[in-house]
Amino acid sequence: MLTPLRSSRSPLPRMLLFVSFVSAAVLLSGCGIVQWSKQEPEPRLTPAMFESRLAEFEQHVASQCKASDNALEAHRNETAMLTADVRELGSLLRQLHSDIKLLDVDPQRPPTLCDPDDEMDSYRDKQVLGRSEWVGFPDIGTYLKARIDSGANTSSISARDITPFERDGEDWVRFKLALDDDQAVVEDVRDAWIEAPVERQVRIMQASGTETRPVISLLMTLGPIREHVDFTLSDRRNMSFPILLGRRFMMDIAIVDVAENYRYERPEFPGGEPSDQAAKDEARDAEYDEE
Repeated sequence: MLTPLRSSRSPLPRMLLFVSFVSAAVLLSGCGIVQWSKQEPEPRLTPAMFESRLAEFEQHVASQCKASDNALEAHRNETAMLTADVRELGSLLRQLHSDIKLLDVDPQRPPTLCDPDDEMDSYRDKQVLGRSEWVGFPDIGTYLKARIDSGANTSSISARDITPFERDGEDWVRFKLALDDDQAVVEDVRDAWIEAPVERQVRIMQASGTETRPVISLLMTLGPIREHVDFTLSDRRNMSFPILLGRRFMMDIAIVDVAENYRYERPEFPGGEPSDQAAKDEARDAEYDEE
């Protein structure tokens, strides 16, 4: 007698169920692994990124250096201005000291406006200049006319084609003299380039606004005076004189007699005219004095 198939206790169905369960678990875990493996890795520092970051760093450092240089230049300008102010203050104090001496007079002697001895002490070591003088520039090789102006603080030289440049890490400037055709000068120098280091920058207040000008130092002679003088560079062709000498030049070394002109002979330079022929150039000043 045959036994029915359903009554059999074969383990095959349970085995198939277990295999199915394990397969499903593996598939699910495999999906998780595949999904995780598809995540992009962290970006690496490529050469292009490195160059970009290096350029940004260099730009930042350059901007910091420029700001530091600007601050240093401003400090130098302020120091130069303070030095000039101290010199001017010293001159005023010496004059005040002389005025105080006038108050200490003998009561038995009638008071006088000034003491001749004190006046002579004040002027003994100073050169008397006229309102106009010839000046020489040995390093340039020329003479020029100068107006003495105690109302101006700084001195100025007429310049054109002003071009700043750098030499050995220092600020320099090159320029040509800005002169009218009838202004006296050694002709070989009229259109020659002149180079000099920049001492500082100054701000000039004008009706049209504020202007920044470079300042250079030039060796200048005027009669017995031989000094390095600071000049601002500006085009003075609309002025009567290419050179303006201000208070800072005259301080402690010169006084002005406005009733006189050209107290000292014109200096001589190779290629220029003799000093005894300066009268014809000096005669042109008559029209300027009438203005």
